Amino acid sequence: MSAEDLERYETEQELALYREYRDVVGLFSHVVETERRFYLCNDVDLQVRGEGSEVFFDVRMTDAWVWDVYRPARFVKKVRVITFKDVNVEEIAKSDIEIPKGDTFPG
Repeated sequence: MSAEDLERYETEQELALYREYRDVVGLFSHVVETERRFYLCNDVDLQVRGEGSEVFFDVRMTDAWVWDVYRPARFVKKVRVITFKDVNVEEIAKSDIEIPKGDTFPG
């Protein structure tokens, strides 16, 4: 497999993932971003644990979809993430969802 073939394959996989995201985003109420993953979910519980400089985040999600090109099944019933890095949680306002209809990948 040439480098060009590999690059084409990765581009196709990313486009397929974007299309899947576009199709499912309206099913979810929250976006959760961690340092490693991007999730869509319908329920999220974020707890700050520890004291002083030993603080970490315990994030639990249910009915989630994971943005991960290499994951064969992106729908997950329950997810738990423990991290010392920042976590961003946003509620999706249904009026904010305006996904382009075409097959072009943004960016």
